[in-house]
Amino acid sequence: MKYHLISLGCQMNLSDTERVNTVLHQMGFSQTEDENEASVLGVIACSVRQKAIDKVYARISKWNRMKNRKNLITFVSGCILPSDNERFLKLFDLVFPMSDLPQLPEMISHYGIVTQAGLNYQNIERESIKPTLTQNNPKPSLFQPLTVPFSNPENIKLNPGKNIEQFWNVEPTHTSDFEVFIPIQNGCDKFCTFCAVPYTRGREVSRSSAEIMDELRTLVDKGFKSITLLGQNVNSYGLDKKGEEITFPELLRQIGEFGNQSGKEFWVYFTSPHPRDMNDDVIEVISHYQCLAKQIHLPMQSGDDHVLLRMNRKHSMEKYRQIVFSIRRLIPEATLFTDIIVGFTGETDEQFDNTRKAMSEFEFNMAYIAQYSVRPGAASSRWEDDVPKETKKARYHILTDELTKHSIKFNNLLIGKTLRVLVRGYDRKEGYLSALTEGKIVVRFESENKNLIGNFVDITIQKATPLSIEGELAEQMVTQTIVV
Repeated sequence: MKYHLISLGCQMNLSDTERVNTVLHQMGFSQTEDENEASVLGVIACSVRQKAIDKVYARISKWNRMKNRKNLITFVSGCILPSDNERFLKLFDLVFPMSDLPQLPEMISHYGIVTQAGLNYQNIERESIKPTLTQNNPKPSLFQPLTVPFSNPENIKLNPGKNIEQFWNVEPTHTSDFEVFIPIQNGCDKFCTFCAVPYTRGREVSRSSAEIMDELRTLVDKGFKSITLLGQNVNSYGLDKKGEEITFPELLRQIGEFGNQSGKEFWVYFTSPHPRDMNDDVIEVISHYQCLAKQIHLPMQSGDDHVLLRMNRKHSMEKYRQIVFSIRRLIPEATLFTDIIVGFTGETDEQFDNTRKAMSEFEFNMAYIAQYSVRPGAASSRWEDDVPKETKKARYHILTDELTKHSIKFNNLLIGKTLRVLVRGYDRKEGYLSALTEGKIVVRFESENKNLIGNFVDITIQKATPLSIEGELAEQMVTQTIVV
């Protein structure tokens, strides 16, 4: 028996997918990249962007047509808005919040695929069936679900963060031998007007720091080199459990101390922080420990205070400026990444130009620029999307040009320097490998030695482009390398 899984959206969804893989493997399924070979087809969806949701509808339409010629079970989970959830109930066989992943074997067994794990679940008494089973096939499915109580779609009120601790107890099946994610938090309490996360993942819940540290130690012992701490707002970690949990700076400090004691080389990243909760204590901790990567992703979203107010970002440009100043002062070698939305409801030419000026002022190494799209359920969906698509595209290209102007300036300064990099795989350029610096700048170098993949090497930089650099393997390992 085989399954095919599609993951859409952010790194959190990729991390969730690794736990879905574990549950399906324990049921006796093997993964396949060919959906035509699978009897179970799943999507880890993302309601945050309309494009991602459009991909879900296109895929399930194809899968439901496939049911005319073979037996299939389809499911969807992930970050799903209530409005999308109600539509999915009519299209997928199984719709469930990610926190209910441990019950997936029971859900599938109700649809007629019997595995040992499914049989075991049937023997467990429960107060009620948590998943919602739907009847969606244009023709009757050969899978006959058992008669179980299920909710009317109109009455469903999801609590996506419920039972998240049980979900975290599922050990992930990692898709890489050297890069890995560790979820430290779920949900968000900020309620930015453009954002769907509080409605798809619920309120903030912090994971046990003891569990986080245990997982990190295990991963480092297994040889993982790049570890990313995940949360919708990582630097508010622990605030929902005051007096019971440590704060985010203290968590980073514990990781740093472990890094010093382990004697092993690895880089720890985190994403994403919120400017409102970003203080010097986090930056100071990063500056003190070698294993804490000198790269910070700090979402700005807009460079105009009025737009930030309408976005309910709860920070001003002056606050953001102070954070960047502290990063440059305490970690001058750090790279700086950001997120920006162009064409937000009501954004004027002058307000957009303030964002362009901010891009020029902060000289980001990378910016993930998105054209605003309305998401049902988010507060801004009640407002008119009054910035024309052509204007959004034009503003997107203006900021992209601004980004490349500053990134090439930074990358040119690296020519002639020797950098420590983590080799990630083969480059698109034939005969070359691709790597990342500690600051997550893409590096390519000439080599076909696959044994270097997943390892640290030193590269002497010879060329630079706006978003990448190129070099050659250093003739000898240097004792001190440049960190970027």
